[in-house]
Amino acid sequence: MSKTILITGAASGFGKIVAFDLAKKGHKIIATAQVYPQMSDLIREAKEQGVDLTVDKLDVTSQRDVDYIVKKYGDIDILISNAGIMEGGPIAEQPVDIIRSMFEVNVFGALNLAQGFIKRFVEKKSGKIIFTSSMGGLWTVPYVAAYCSSKHALESIAEGLRTELAPFNIKIATCNPGVFGTGFNDRGVDSIFHWYDPKINFTPESAFDGAAESLAHQLDPQSMAEVIVNVALDDNSNFRNVHPKETEEFVKQLQAEAWTAKS
Repeated sequence: MSKTILITGAASGFGKIVAFDLAKKGHKIIATAQVYPQMSDLIREAKEQGVDLTVDKLDVTSQRDVDYIVKKYGDIDILISNAGIMEGGPIAEQPVDIIRSMFEVNVFGALNLAQGFIKRFVEKKSGKIIFTSSMGGLWTVPYVAAYCSSKHALESIAEGLRTELAPFNIKIATCNPGVFGTGFNDRGVDSIFHWYDPKINFTPESAFDGAAESLAHQLDPQSMAEVIVNVALDDNSNFRNVHPKETEEFVKQLQAEAWTAKS
């Protein structure tokens, strides 16, 4: 059965791949982008590929955009809350306004939009929300701790929604990617050097030496997109969906070790 699915952050990365894949499977897709130039690119690419997409503007930090989208597309079946940002750097020195901006998008923006659709889902006793979280929502990666903290918050919100909305037949799931080559991680690393100055900051520049190697071994995002697609279409999907399997096992090991870690 064809479903109506709204995807945030569909201008690039997982959101874009998922939007196109679901549309090709015959589902009605509303692919949203933060700014108008991204919309234009999505419309052009969909036309070139012969894919039927509805494209609209949605900055999840704009209440005006959120109100417009919920009013216009209130009858969706599934919300894939994928919009997110990452800026890296040592949390002991990272400017708090940067951290606040990540929470505005990754936490408050995601929750605010979800609440708008939840009201509609409750009325019809049906609906599903999938949050694109991160492996960083389940453990803390050095030098992206602030980003991870926003995803930890999102995980808690998702767990709360899952429990509270079960009586209304509303499904909640999270998808937790490992390190995939969407450009997201590259931009997150690059953001550090827009404020970090080794002449001023006490964190040594050598702390970031491993970043280049990590970015050089990123995975093909198609496999993660397929996980998100499968979770969206499976009425009995797992709540938590970490991919790849090696990342899931690594996270479980770290969580176990946390109980004996010393201060």
